[in-house]
Amino acid sequence: MSFKPIDYKPYDFANRRHIGPSPDEMTGMFKTLGVADLEALMEETVPQAIRQEKPLDFGKALSERELLFHMREVSEKNQVLTSLIGMGYHGTVTPPAIQRNIFENPAWYTAYTPYQPEISQGRLEALLNYQTMVSDLTGLEIANASLLDEATACAEAMTMAQRVAKSKAKAFFVDENCHPQNIAVMKTRAAPLGIEVIVGAADDLDPEAVFGAIFQYPGTYGHVRDFTAEMTALHAAKAIGIVSADPMALCLLKEPGTMGADIAVGSTQRFGIPLGYGGPHAAYMATKDAYKRSMPGRIVGMSIDSHGNRAYRLALQTREQHIRREKATSNVCTAQALLAVMAGFYAVFHGPKGLRAIAQRIHRKTARLARGLEEAGFTVEPETFFDTITVDVGLFQHGVMQAAVQQGVNLRAVGTTKVGITIDETTRPATIEAVWQAFGFARKDVDRTQVYRLPEALLRTTEYLQHDVFHMNRAETEMMRYMRRLADRDLALDRAMIPLGSCTMKLNSAAEMMPVSWRAFSDMHPFVPVDQAQGYAELIGDLSDKLCQITGYDGLSMQPNSGAQGEYAGLLTIADWHRAEGQGHRNVCLIPVNAHGTNPASAQMVGWKVVPVNCDENGSIDLEDFAAKAEKYSADLAACMITYPSTHGVFEETVRDVCRITHEHGGQVYIDGANMNAMVGLSRPGDLGGDVSHLNLHKTFCIPHGGGGPGMGPIGVKAHLVKHLPSHPLEPGVGSVSAAPFGSPSLLPISWAYIQMMGGEGLTQATRVAILNANYIAARLSGAYKVLYKGKQGRVAHECILDVRPFADSAGVTVDDIAKRLIDAGFHAPTMSWPVAGTLMVEPTESETKAELDRFCDAMLAIREEIRDIEDGKIDRENNPLKNAPHTVEDLVGDWDRPYGREQGCFPPGAFRVDKYWPPVNRVDNVYGDRHLVCTCPPMSDYAEAAE
Repeated sequence: MSFKPIDYKPYDFANRRHIGPSPDEMTGMFKTLGVADLEALMEETVPQAIRQEKPLDFGKALSERELLFHMREVSEKNQVLTSLIGMGYHGTVTPPAIQRNIFENPAWYTAYTPYQPEISQGRLEALLNYQTMVSDLTGLEIANASLLDEATACAEAMTMAQRVAKSKAKAFFVDENCHPQNIAVMKTRAAPLGIEVIVGAADDLDPEAVFGAIFQYPGTYGHVRDFTAEMTALHAAKAIGIVSADPMALCLLKEPGTMGADIAVGSTQRFGIPLGYGGPHAAYMATKDAYKRSMPGRIVGMSIDSHGNRAYRLALQTREQHIRREKATSNVCTAQALLAVMAGFYAVFHGPKGLRAIAQRIHRKTARLARGLEEAGFTVEPETFFDTITVDVGLFQHGVMQAAVQQGVNLRAVGTTKVGITIDETTRPATIEAVWQAFGFARKDVDRTQVYRLPEALLRTTEYLQHDVFHMNRAETEMMRYMRRLADRDLALDRAMIPLGSCTMKLNSAAEMMPVSWRAFSDMHPFVPVDQAQGYAELIGDLSDKLCQITGYDGLSMQPNSGAQGEYAGLLTIADWHRAEGQGHRNVCLIPVNAHGTNPASAQMVGWKVVPVNCDENGSIDLEDFAAKAEKYSADLAACMITYPSTHGVFEETVRDVCRITHEHGGQVYIDGANMNAMVGLSRPGDLGGDVSHLNLHKTFCIPHGGGGPGMGPIGVKAHLVKHLPSHPLEPGVGSVSAAPFGSPSLLPISWAYIQMMGGEGLTQATRVAILNANYIAARLSGAYKVLYKGKQGRVAHECILDVRPFADSAGVTVDDIAKRLIDAGFHAPTMSWPVAGTLMVEPTESETKAELDRFCDAMLAIREEIRDIEDGKIDRENNPLKNAPHTVEDLVGDWDRPYGREQGCFPPGAFRVDKYWPPVNRVDNVYGDRHLVCTCPPMSDYAEAAE
């Protein structure tokens, strides 16, 4: 028979879908590197002493179809009831236009943090809309671009208040009506910083005894109170007033700024963001203009480009932890950008009238529910409210709660004799009738008499969302086009490789992403009874087990909802263990000088003293200096924090020595998991001597970056630390770092799907190819650029550092010039000036094909030739393609008075001819933006003037 079957597996996800280079392409790459195969490259790159003994084995890898079938089965083990539990989490309607065009659109969810503003104008505008929304609703001058969750925002507001208050008091007042998870996280944050937290009734506030106070608005049990008097008293005592406010309530009620609040925080979850069993959601923070430089998190501001056109950028970046390091007062390294974008678009879509109408409907439903209960003889508190009431049921609390569950509704137990009920946008008449039924009486919700029980003195009198953007997109056609226009301005992973070192911008496959939108995962309240979340329990349990196998740890906490949060949680875990061992005085942390800026910032947050450790000329830890400092601080050594492979992209062979020395002096070893993409299947941090590591699931395990969040940073620990991991926010224990028990669990299906489709062998192959791709780029660019920091056999790990510092002297070309020139070729720049100032750190990941790697290398080699032309005097040092980059379409069609051609300027090697990416603005002026700070939407007249 002449038929010849082929040996090809079309459903092999790891090798056919996730990993970029084909076997044939790899063969060509081996020739470039001078190695026989992948294993030969691993022998030259990964020290044998750190290799794991047993290969990863998770059984047969699943195809995409098998994975989705399995995920559906697991998701159906969750029982999705209507949750009226409240506590800052609400049912919401995500407009389909936003779900499809933002939440499920790779143009939005695969983008990186907008540090390169020229290729980020779309999401920067979307985030500016969000900031404007927050600023308007809260009545405060400036807002940031989101924080991790409401509880974290409360904790950040507390420490910000301590920084800016003139009061010398050491205590902080917390309104007892704050949501319990907010109180729990604030207590965790306060303890290592020596802040005394006073929880009590607002009437018992002693302003002279505190540097600040926070109040919930409306309160967790429904009470709505004017805090103007409290703010006045706090200010008289030189203290800071904070309000944690529900933005939907602010559509109808007096805003915090008018009360005199200095800071407002809260969650925008109910603005179209699914519950997700607790996250991810976008928290907000707003403050007075006077305190803007002390506000944590990212801030989007206005500036101009090199032609004087309006442009957006991240403002006041010198506030950020990666610059301030051990002087930082917060370790916030990310935001919830994708969710903030969604919340902002929710406001854009509905406009002020739509938001007010939705808020009115929510309140009217609550009033109807309360009236029915009162007419049935129940006592309802408070008398006036927005969306939450508390009902006294005496000894029948358990019976009412169970009856409600039988009706398909979850209510909240308040104390032992009351039941809390919070109504939301999704509440239907049948839901109200089911609640009445649970309370023992039948009644139809047919009386549509409009009854309002809002406090008359607290009705909002000011306007909000007056900018045209909140009025011009009501029709879905316009909304769809607006979202498309913004997306087209940006360069995300759906367009090109994003070779950011230490960021691991790999494929986020469609099959991994799909389950996140399923109702069984997205529509669950974080505090439902555990028997309703058995699907999540299975997912989290199995994912935790697999991550422990990958890392060599014995236990894992999913609570941290960012990498920096994972660092903080890990150090808190170590600190709690030291206290339990009678060694609570240990407070010194050894950190290499090349560490990520979050490391020293996290150590500072747990009250530790940071002692820097030198690095040698190859970027590795100076073992002699490390040993000397461990000896010097032996009595007080709490921990060391290292990254492996190093932040310089090298497998250091002394890592076991570093761990041994730390343990000999009584400390614990924190191994930062930022570079885990070079280790999975090859080496396990727990085997090297690590006691704790955080994992960036948004890097190594395929959760997308979302334009600057969301992320997940779970921590793995050795057995002796397991009982010291973060505790449930509603239960006594070590303390909580996030509002929800599992951080942002609706993201976890992504990482679970990735691991199941890759299998142990596929995960290991991905690591090998990530190392191959980095070494291939290093080899192709060697000669043109010096590659800093290599291993003993001349290899890099999964990333490489290109030294472009000499060009500043030889040609006047800076790292910024090269980064902006790469935009003309259609690339996001590599990581700039970190960990070495004036360099570029390149991490291609395993997902990029050889063709894309070659396109990048071609672009970089062409840039080197342009630099050579400047060095040789062929091109002017100040007027050349690098200094004028990036080039826009306006440059192409406008007057051209440059000493190089339009084609060279706009279509350099690497750029696509047909599908070229055109940046919407020229180079953005960062200094101008900080000197003329504008962080809300400008009036439309400004746009009209710009258009003219």
